[in-house]
Amino acid sequence: MMENQVFMSFTFYSTILILKMYVVAIITGQVRLRKKAFANPEDALRNGGLQYYREDPDVERCRRAHRNDMENIFPFLFLGAIYSLLDPSPTVARIHFFIFCAGRIVHTIAYLLQLKAPTRSVAYSVAQLPCFSMALQILLATTPYW
Repeated sequence: MMENQVFMSFTFYSTILILKMYVVAIITGQVRLRKKAFANPEDALRNGGLQYYREDPDVERCRRAHRNDMENIFPFLFLGAIYSLLDPSPTVARIHFFIFCAGRIVHTIAYLLQLKAPTRSVAYSVAQLPCFSMALQILLATTPYW
């Protein structure tokens, strides 16, 4: 596997995306602390009292960004791993992985900074293109074995 250029490229971009998800989780925690909005009563009690056991729109925005990452990055991890086994062109594969990664980074920035529409939607759509391409190529390669 370590000699497979496509798989190594996939591993690089996947790791960037996982690290990005960790950053969003850390940001969510920091916003919770700053806004004193805790999801669990024991956390609220530890940080000032039960009045802080509440929701906050900024915390919820961070949580939605993180959930959206999980809904999109996890399928990419599956598709990219299988796609890497199909022996695609390393350049074409790298383009697929880069477009997805860049799209997801822009999507997160647009989500967290509340950038003007349609920035987030465009980033989401652009990131979906390589996933659909990989899924189609996987289906075409595996159809004879159905």
